Amino acid sequence: MKKTIFLAAYVAACGITFANTDTLTFVHELDEVVVNAPVAQVTNNHVALTNEQLNQSNTGQNLPFLLSATPALVATSDDGLGVGYTYFRIRGTDHTRINMTLNDVPLNDSESQTVFWVNMTDMASSMSSLNVQRGVGTSTNGSASFGASINMQTGNQCWESGVEDKSRYELSFNGGMYNTFREMVNAHIVLPNQWRANARFSKVNSDGFLYRTASDLYSYYGDLGWYGTKTKVIARFFGGSEKTGMGWDGVDYNTAYGIDGVDRRYNPAGEYTTTAVDGSDSTAYYPNQTDNYAQQHAQLTLIHRLSTRWNLSATAHYTHGAGYYEQYKRKKLSYWGLLGNWQLAIGNGLLAIGEDRKAYGMYRKHLDNHFFGGVVAAKYISEPVDVQLGGAANYYIGDHFGTLNYLEDSLILPINYEYYRNDAKKTDANIYAKANWRIINRAQEQLSLYADLQYRYVRYERNGMNDEDMTDLPLKVDFHFFNPKAGLTYQNRGHLLSASFAIANREPSRNNYKENVVYDAATGEYTGLPHAERLYDYEVGYTYSHQRFAVGANLYWMDYDNQLVLTGEYNDVGAYKTKNVKDSYRMGAEVTAGVKIADWLRWDGNLVASRNKILNYHQYIDLYDDQDNWNWVGQDSVVGTTTIAFSPTITASSLFTFDVAGFTATVQTNVVSKQYLDNTEDENAMLRAYSTTNVNLQYQLPMQQWCKKDNAPDIRLLCQINNIFNAKYANNGGAEASRFMDGSRCCWYYAQAGINVHAGFSIRF
Repeated sequence: MKKTIFLAAYVAACGITFANTDTLTFVHELDEVVVNAPVAQVTNNHVALTNEQLNQSNTGQNLPFLLSATPALVATSDDGLGVGYTYFRIRGTDHTRINMTLNDVPLNDSESQTVFWVNMTDMASSMSSLNVQRGVGTSTNGSASFGASINMQTGNQCWESGVEDKSRYELSFNGGMYNTFREMVNAHIVLPNQWRANARFSKVNSDGFLYRTASDLYSYYGDLGWYGTKTKVIARFFGGSEKTGMGWDGVDYNTAYGIDGVDRRYNPAGEYTTTAVDGSDSTAYYPNQTDNYAQQHAQLTLIHRLSTRWNLSATAHYTHGAGYYEQYKRKKLSYWGLLGNWQLAIGNGLLAIGEDRKAYGMYRKHLDNHFFGGVVAAKYISEPVDVQLGGAANYYIGDHFGTLNYLEDSLILPINYEYYRNDAKKTDANIYAKANWRIINRAQEQLSLYADLQYRYVRYERNGMNDEDMTDLPLKVDFHFFNPKAGLTYQNRGHLLSASFAIANREPSRNNYKENVVYDAATGEYTGLPHAERLYDYEVGYTYSHQRFAVGANLYWMDYDNQLVLTGEYNDVGAYKTKNVKDSYRMGAEVTAGVKIADWLRWDGNLVASRNKILNYHQYIDLYDDQDNWNWVGQDSVVGTTTIAFSPTITASSLFTFDVAGFTATVQTNVVSKQYLDNTEDENAMLRAYSTTNVNLQYQLPMQQWCKKDNAPDIRLLCQINNIFNAKYANNGGAEASRFMDGSRCCWYYAQAGINVHAGFSIRF
């Protein structure tokens, strides 16, 4: 009860991210109305960030944690620090259903439909801008946006933004707790004859908060562009490599929250038991329980201005990724498809073919994929109307295979025995037309009507053995989606009122198929095929911007048909399982506010209150006697209206900014209410509400005064203190679809680091 009162009091006190508190002016853009502001821009359900804002507190954490002040966003981390595998949810929607593009090219993996930021650590250092639009948003490339869309750009994207006419260089370094280090070098080089180049290399290492979750990461970015009067040609190359210790097994409740002095850094991944000569048992850990992956991207963009009103752009792209998980676990022999194929020699005896048992094995699951295609767009911009026509065609090839490298005792088995293989191909194409008609367009008053029509075609083919149960799963499915959107905005003397309606459709992911579908080879029939999702998104928003303050509110109703919701369970490689629910909805109010208290002090904040429900939900729960014996005693069921898993009712953020004589300090507090670990709304399977506060301190040395030169280098000192009040919390977890007779559940949690400090510097010249 005290926690509930505290949470309510905090929300009431902090009010309501990043609304501009200087004089605000509005500019027309083709996709949406954007507020021009020196801090993060917010217009109803839209947030825009520049490179400087993104990297203000960048000490090596991946992008989800740099976006933590975005309304309705919850960032999660496997290693507890946000350096290794990191994810996020917006409005309760997980990262696999948030569309992300980089330079208008899809960034989500075609099969898993997610972005693994650990593959491209510190990519924020190369971004010129980032836009987060909650809800469906406007037409873009790749899978549909079911929670939000994130559009990222590198380098200058239009003539109006200008091109820097001086070369500049940057060196950045920081180090902190848990042996976390980040080194970055960056260069913008002005070449003769309107050529420009950018280059960056970043190295990030960390032991991680959890034991054996160390990260060894690097990434690079480079581009070379010719910026003519009417034509731009830019070639980009970027990518990275990662090796991270696994932390996705989770821990129990007492460990995650440090109850009774339990070590919160405990990590069970790779744990096994050894027996000494004297017969005593001891616990050991496999030293290479790791994920290893590398990814390379190439993009070639041509932009041509036909006239003052017409622009054409085209981008060709290619991505290659390859890597593997390596695990040492105790599994049944059937897990590796050995029964009926091999005779196993155990000690001095033989195990008969077909007999199953458990054994420790070291195995790898490999992935090798290729993704390529093209994106084209034509834009017409005039005083009364803006029009954009475009489309994209992309193709994906993915190979998946597993190798068994070792099995305890002895096994008559080839070296690196391949126990499964499957491949996938995916075609994704779309065409769209969108327009913004300014019905009223005068000095202080504007009324605009927005329309957006998109057709999208998807074909997904899969052949080979399913790595979940060693059965064949041939598959070929086609989807035809029509995604219409429409909106209305009215602006007058600082007031902005908007309303929109959109329909989005999204195909299931690879995991949705391989974990739910059963194929009968004799009849050629499938059971358990997941359905495509459909979302009807209604949004109404209002903002008012003044010279000293800004306030805004956005109301949304997201009505789903066959939404694929998280069940709380996950598979062998840490990916969450999902299943269709026929009827569900998400509704909420997002309130933002900001005030310039003094020339040197400002406050910004947001508050999101939501309701996330499944209608007519039905799930069976296995019942067991207790956690010691695990004797099955029957089944129970959950029927009725329930809260969707991982969907907090309240999220809030408060940000104070102090800026005096080169010294800048920010104090950011985030609050997340309780979240259920599955869809049964069980209080015994729940993440506790939590609040964290981070402090960022920066000082810009007055080098020009000291050196008496205009070209003196800029030196900035940085100190980042995360979780300054040392909260013991978990921001993610899961639950088995089972319950014990005493009402307890088998759940796991991802413990996050307490207070941790990082400090460093950057030099620009």
